[in-house]
Amino acid sequence: MDHHRLNLTRVASALSTSRGSNSSDFDLNPADRPAGIPLLRPASVLLPLVERGSELRLILTRRAALLKHHPGQVAFPGGKQDPEDASPLAAALREAHEEIGLDPGDVGIVGRLDMHETVTGFMMAPFVGLVDVGFRPVIDRSEVDEVFEVPLSFVLDPANYQVHAREWRGRVRRYYAIPYGPHYIWGATARILRVFADRMLDP
Repeated sequence: MDHHRLNLTRVASALSTSRGSNSSDFDLNPADRPAGIPLLRPASVLLPLVERGSELRLILTRRAALLKHHPGQVAFPGGKQDPEDASPLAAALREAHEEIGLDPGDVGIVGRLDMHETVTGFMMAPFVGLVDVGFRPVIDRSEVDEVFEVPLSFVLDPANYQVHAREWRGRVRRYYAIPYGPHYIWGATARILRVFADRMLDP
């Protein structure tokens, strides 16, 4: 992907309209989708971008190793929506504030991606936001072990995606993965980023 053409205006333009097609952890494993209509719990995540010089970077977290769900995995700030949340976006901003100390007032929403269904029973709303360049994480160690940044151009380049497989609940499951230095971005996080990458490539 052309680093010089990947700017905030281009990102906002790509996110300005919905593709009208939700993504899913079952996209690479259609035979594993349960029969019937699943009861999905609402969740929201924030894809926080920050400008470093002429480069946009994506802020990601590594979940705490002692968490019950997805311990140690790379993730976006976010989580399940609570009844008190005024909207899906409010839930994403609340979770980002709780997990990494990101003040909602320091986030300008750029756009959103279509919904994503996880294999663990969530319907996730992903929002993309620009974070104030002065942001410094304040980590809730009960939820997050690490906060790190990756160039947005790297995770939006289809050449950096791989399809891996592992056994899960007695079946071999295929999934997208984006190895980046010591970090292994995979599962729902990688699938949502692949949707983002496809959106950026779609004229």
